[in-house]
Amino acid sequence: MSDHEKKITYYSIIKTHLIPFIILLVVWYYSWVFGLIMTILLGVSLWYTFETEKKRYEETQRYISSLSYRVKRAGEEALLEMPIGIILYSEDFEVEWSNPFMNQFTEDETYVGKSLQELSEQLIPNIKEDKEDVWISIEQFYFQVTVKKEERLLYFFDRTKQKKIERKYDDEQTVIGVIFLDNYEEVTRNMEDAVKSELNSTITSTLNHWAQQYRLYLKRTSQERFLAVGTNDILEELEETRFNILDKVRELENEKGENNPVTLSMGIGYGDADLPALGELAQSSLDLALGRGGDQVAIKSYEGKVRFYGGKTNPMEKRTRVRARVISHALRDLVKASDNVIIMGHKTPDMDSIGASLGVLNIAQANEVDGFIVFDSEDLNSGISRMIKAIQEEDVWESFITSEEAEEQITSKSLIVIVDTHKPSLVANERLLKYTDYKVVIDHHRRSEDFIDDPTLVYMEPYASSTCELVTELLEYQPSTLKLSRLEATCMLAGIIVDTKSFTLRTGSRTFDAASYLRARGADTVLVQTFMKEDFEQYLERSNLIKRAKVYRDSIAIAVADEGEVIDHILIAQAADTLLTMNGINASFVISERDDGRIGISARSLGDVNVQIIMEQMEGGGHLTNAATQLEDTSIHEAEKLLKETLRQYFEGRDE
Repeated sequence: MSDHEKKITYYSIIKTHLIPFIILLVVWYYSWVFGLIMTILLGVSLWYTFETEKKRYEETQRYISSLSYRVKRAGEEALLEMPIGIILYSEDFEVEWSNPFMNQFTEDETYVGKSLQELSEQLIPNIKEDKEDVWISIEQFYFQVTVKKEERLLYFFDRTKQKKIERKYDDEQTVIGVIFLDNYEEVTRNMEDAVKSELNSTITSTLNHWAQQYRLYLKRTSQERFLAVGTNDILEELEETRFNILDKVRELENEKGENNPVTLSMGIGYGDADLPALGELAQSSLDLALGRGGDQVAIKSYEGKVRFYGGKTNPMEKRTRVRARVISHALRDLVKASDNVIIMGHKTPDMDSIGASLGVLNIAQANEVDGFIVFDSEDLNSGISRMIKAIQEEDVWESFITSEEAEEQITSKSLIVIVDTHKPSLVANERLLKYTDYKVVIDHHRRSEDFIDDPTLVYMEPYASSTCELVTELLEYQPSTLKLSRLEATCMLAGIIVDTKSFTLRTGSRTFDAASYLRARGADTVLVQTFMKEDFEQYLERSNLIKRAKVYRDSIAIAVADEGEVIDHILIAQAADTLLTMNGINASFVISERDDGRIGISARSLGDVNVQIIMEQMEGGGHLTNAATQLEDTSIHEAEKLLKETLRQYFEGRDE
């Protein structure tokens, strides 16, 4: 016992016996005999109290000492033996000390002296960003790491079982798929019953074998439609194969020497949703796949994300014009019921957009309704400038109005016709879409996820060469009062010629029928060539860009402009077209800075490579053989690196 503690104890005892001591003095005053007796008793009491207090204090000290020892031992045992990893690191992010729990994750005896980078590449960046919780994986284990930055201390909590449970939950979630035979009706229309039955049997057998191989439940619900039910882990396996069932079904007919093989499309819905919602997702995914031309798989999650596989073939041209006639009559009724018709193409219009707009304008005029084409004269290439200059010399120029004028003309009963695009972000004036509920979309591009909201009528045919081709067919079923002028017919023919690269790409029999109709209405092919002439300086600039091209993966040409060199997007596209004509080149990509500060990539292919899917992975889009994208906040070299990584994933499959 310390002196200070003794003094406190003595003072306490003395205070306790103070009153008996005063009484003792009084007793001594009156009787020394009783005083002596009480003195003896008080002395005994004091002695007993001191001895008892001393013994209690010694026992307390022994207990505290024992408890401190046990707590210290327990702390040491917990620090060294508990299933939680502990690491102390230096200012240079090197491990200074780790408990034995962490040693099981290294081939060496300890992590001491090693950098935190060796544990996980995520640790140091997250520590620098002041994150308190970080999830990392070491070997097959998952850890939640709690960071104490001030103490330079890390706690590793094993969350492997939790991850496994989460993974199992995700793997076992239901996935619903709807499979549709794209062109079954077209292929089997003139088939004999025996051949048709054999084809049905072959397709069903192929799909059933595929379903059994991947543990799918498959049920044929009609001649053209199947229902498939599986789980998320099955979907992952199918994505790793990149849905090769598309190729197997397509090759069935090729083996028999048929010219028009049966192709299938598949819409898949997955995510944390109930079965009716998954069914709706699967159907909307199928609609999206069919809108993009078929022969592909569209996978949509409940969160709205969409992935695509397949699309390796051009959409098969429809042999009948029934749909064109039905759409033309429906468009006629909508035009007649409207106050006026507002026609919009996409921003930075091309010949197909201008030509199609002129065709729709004629449909409005044939039905005695005022029509207006929204046109802003900024950022036009030389070909469009020559076309617009020719239009300005004709009466039809009076129907061209600016975006501001269109907002003055439009009413709640106006009909808006969008041509050559279906994305609201690309139309000439997106604000106009909010003024009326009557909207018509006419487009030949493959459908993307971004689409005009609630259109009244949609005419999208990815098999078509151009929007001008579609509009030309609609013109044929309009009232006989329609009189297409020579210049208007020439502009529409120019749209077809430009989009088909002079009838060499995406050209079907109906393309020539449309060209024939326009030629009969006075379309001037010499004037078309005048529109398509290019400037000498542009030719030299394009040639200089082509000179930088390098071959990637044996058959892909990639041309990259110099850093800081701004090239017009039209020239980029033309350079990609030219590269595609080179021997041994199946696809071409041209990368350059644009005048708007973004990095533009123009992609072309002969059909073996689906550049649409590749560009969609880079936030772009387009056709199977013609696509593009614009990247923001990046450099030329980063864009090239991203393109090559996207190509690697396209050819080798997605990452694990």
